[in-house]
Amino acid sequence: EDVGVYQTIQLHPAAPDKPPANQPCNGCGVCCASEPCPLGVMASRRFHGACSALVWMENGGVYRCGLIEQPSMHLPRWLLWAAPMLARLARRYISAGTGCDFSASVERRRPGV
Repeated sequence: EDVGVYQTIQLHPAAPDKPPANQPCNGCGVCCASEPCPLGVMASRRFHGACSALVWMENGGVYRCGLIEQPSMHLPRWLLWAAPMLARLARRYISAGTGCDFSASVERRRPGV
């Protein structure tokens, strides 16, 4: 019997399917829609649920980390000077370029199901 924790996340219908473990990130958004990374906790001000810095990129049809793509959008005005450093830290926290390390299995439901 499969006993586990189930979580429903909402993603853009055009988002790509989650890649297999250790394969390059394809911008599916599953990991960040499930829970924020340590920097995402600071940006989202929450420990559970979707990271508020997860950004859908219409041009390309993928999700990206807003802390990398648009860091100044996720900082208070008095911290804008830290935007470049935040982008570098975010790349490190999400292991950008090292492959998918989010081990959850994903079941995609179509609208109306």
